[in-house]
Amino acid sequence: MDALKKGFSMAKEGVVAAAEKTKAGVGEAANKTKEGVMFVGNKTMEGVVTSVNTVAQKTNEQANIVADTAVSGANEVAQATVEGVENAAAASGLISTSGRGDQTEQEAQEAQ
Repeated sequence: MDALKKGFSMAKEGVVAAAEKTKAGVGEAANKTKEGVMFVGNKTMEGVVTSVNTVAQKTNEQANIVADTAVSGANEVAQATVEGVENAAAASGLISTSGRGDQTEQEAQEAQ
């Protein structure tokens, strides 16, 4: 009977030791897994932030190009409009094409 008790006791101690080692192994594996997941998460987050910043910068650059083009186009349209109004005024006799550019035809006749 003592031999059985001693045998079972040894088996119990072996099971307890194995359980302790398994528990430590599982805990270590869990920690390593957590570290790996956190590393991947941080790298992914860094990549997303970098990507968002790159997209924002490109969007800003494109908006500036569009704005510059719009201003340039508006200036060209305004210049063409002014030239068209000047030509129409000159053709109708409202302004004199000789001498001062801002003198009307009537002022030109009065000056003579």
